[in-house]
Amino acid sequence: MIYKRAKIYNDGSHYIAIPSENFSHDNSKPQTSKGKGGTHKEHFESAYGDSQGLPKSKRNKHIIDSLQSEFNNEQEAMEFVESNLKRKTTNTIKRRVRLMRKVYLQEWNYFCTFTYDNTKLNEDSFKEKLRNTLKHLVYRKQWKYIGAWECSPNKRRLHFHGIFYIPQMIGELKAVTDYDTKKHRLQTTYQNTHFLERFGRNDFKEICSRDIERSVRYLLKYIEKSGEKLVFGGKLPTYIKGSILDEDIICPTGIDDKKMILFDDFTCIDSDGVMCD
Repeated sequence: MIYKRAKIYNDGSHYIAIPSENFSHDNSKPQTSKGKGGTHKEHFESAYGDSQGLPKSKRNKHIIDSLQSEFNNEQEAMEFVESNLKRKTTNTIKRRVRLMRKVYLQEWNYFCTFTYDNTKLNEDSFKEKLRNTLKHLVYRKQWKYIGAWECSPNKRRLHFHGIFYIPQMIGELKAVTDYDTKKHRLQTTYQNTHFLERFGRNDFKEICSRDIERSVRYLLKYIEKSGEKLVFGGKLPTYIKGSILDEDIICPTGIDDKKMILFDDFTCIDSDGVMCD
């Protein structure tokens, strides 16, 4: 038996297939109610953003107080805020699930950090030039990356951190030994001569599969602190689509057994009868 047009992803341990007949096709959108000058949801999002600079103990009260005038009483405002906070949490979980599925479908071989030399660039030109350089490396050298911008808490200096798949290295990696002021000891890093010449200090650290999850958590820590979004480069699908053979299925899994665990060496066939990459 062949299951056609299945969605296949990796959960970090196994490949999982969802046959096309088990896809969710619910495209309905929730109704939004109008408040003064916009929807309640829009006002919630605004108040939620403003609350991020407050201590955790005061965030919810700030949001409720900001929206209370739009409801008949405080209880209605509290219920609305509570339901939307749950929505935010659910959406965060879904985004992380999608992120990890992108991560697990790829190979990664470096964790890289880039900063800039004041004699070469300022913060704005560094950001623009690095974006442009990475864009060209994606198209010309097939690099892939997931990264985050971060300002160091003490020096307020902009950095870019990311996990990279680098099939073709540019420049040379040279060992540099200097003093780590945080750990109070000498450290050896590998700097890329191409980026050192054009930008400034950088660090290329080789990673293997067991380092990936820890590296992604490291990136998420930065975006949670700064409110920035992750930056993606290259083709990074959440799943691959193809037909799978019954003999490659280990067992069903998930709610109502709608998903299937596959052997690692499963056969995947696309719509033209060609083996999937």
